[in-house]
Amino acid sequence: MTETLTKTTEHTIVNPETLAKPSGFAHGVRAGRRVYLGGQTALDKDMKIVEGGIVAQFERAFSNVLTTLAEAGGQPQDLVSVTIYLTDVDDYLANGREIGKLWRSMAGSDYPALAGIGVSRLWQKEALIEIQGVAEIPESRA
Repeated sequence: MTETLTKTTEHTIVNPETLAKPSGFAHGVRAGRRVYLGGQTALDKDMKIVEGGIVAQFERAFSNVLTTLAEAGGQPQDLVSVTIYLTDVDDYLANGREIGKLWRSMAGSDYPALAGIGVSRLWQKEALIEIQGVAEIPESRA
């Protein structure tokens, strides 16, 4: 177990050192074979939202999710549910092809259960997107 994993009685907190240091939340929690991935915006290690619009923010936010999943012992194909919160659904849809290409390059072509939800704003005012998910690590790799 790496030092970024904190074991409790029932689950393991997962906070990769390569991500921004969490305050008041965990990047992820592993409970048995299931991994709950906390909402990730496009924060870099210095606690700044990346610039470049929705595509750049999707790439960083999803990378943060996948980094947490990997730290917990999972892989992209282990994702069973992903929820994407968007401050501008039309902007996301207008960039859907490019975002889809990014998804496939980062996680493959099998998609989990997916929801996209429009919201008025996210925690960081500059954030356009937040992604959270749930993964189930197969018993053969648990």
